[in-house]
Amino acid sequence: MKNLYEEIHDNVKRALAEDIDTGDLTALLIPEDKALSASVISREGAVLCGVRWFEACFLALAPEMKFDWFAKDGDLVQAGQRLCEIEGHARALLSAERTALNFLQMLSAVATQTRRFVDAMAGTKAVIVDTRKTLPGLRLAQKYAVKCGGGINHRFGLHDGILIKENHIIAAGGIKRALKKAQEIAPPGVFIQIEVESLQELQEALTAGAQMVLLDNFTLSELSDAVALTRQHAGERVVLEASGNITLDNVRKVAETGVDRISIGSLTKNIQAIDLSMRFA
Repeated sequence: MKNLYEEIHDNVKRALAEDIDTGDLTALLIPEDKALSASVISREGAVLCGVRWFEACFLALAPEMKFDWFAKDGDLVQAGQRLCEIEGHARALLSAERTALNFLQMLSAVATQTRRFVDAMAGTKAVIVDTRKTLPGLRLAQKYAVKCGGGINHRFGLHDGILIKENHIIAAGGIKRALKKAQEIAPPGVFIQIEVESLQELQEALTAGAQMVLLDNFTLSELSDAVALTRQHAGERVVLEASGNITLDNVRKVAETGVDRISIGSLTKNIQAIDLSMRFA
């Protein structure tokens, strides 16, 4: 898997190529040697995220561009707050403006939504976990944003974790067989998680030696029963994760059932960009 620096470079390269293609025609209105300065302002409260993607957009076009930030990734910013000042080549500022803001707005949105869920269940033992329901090509970026918002990352892809879902169980011939095969093929350090949809399936998974269980679309009472059953059977050694139809309105109640993790796909797929603007001096 690529490191974060390589990922940022690739993300920005593709995004700029998509927008600029053979050249920014409108930027040609500006003298080639002209310099400009600009400020980025937040129009709403948010958790800032995406500083390195934002900078990389401008630096790809003008390596001498200068930045002065007044907040960093993970900081809570307020409406009307000035986030940074930029100074450098005018054409580069204008050409990269939209792409840079797109990254900053989208990643700040993911971090902000994550923080809302984290805050909603503060004081419980549960943690918020992301999923693979990410924007194509931007998984590492969005998972970075989840961490900035106070959540933790699940597997990054099909290559670094085994999650046995309903269709895998059917194809493998049942929960016991699926777990046994997973235990045989799992590389060292790779976790094995199995999804269950009922208390009966949970009991079967525990009996088969499951160490990590995803409780899919359980009701609150079922989650509480699942926690009690698991602790009675295996103590604290089995990690329980709740998933499905979890919102800001019910996440605290889910956490209070005693589950260890709560995974939420909407952190990365149902997002509304944070309102940011760039003002030129």
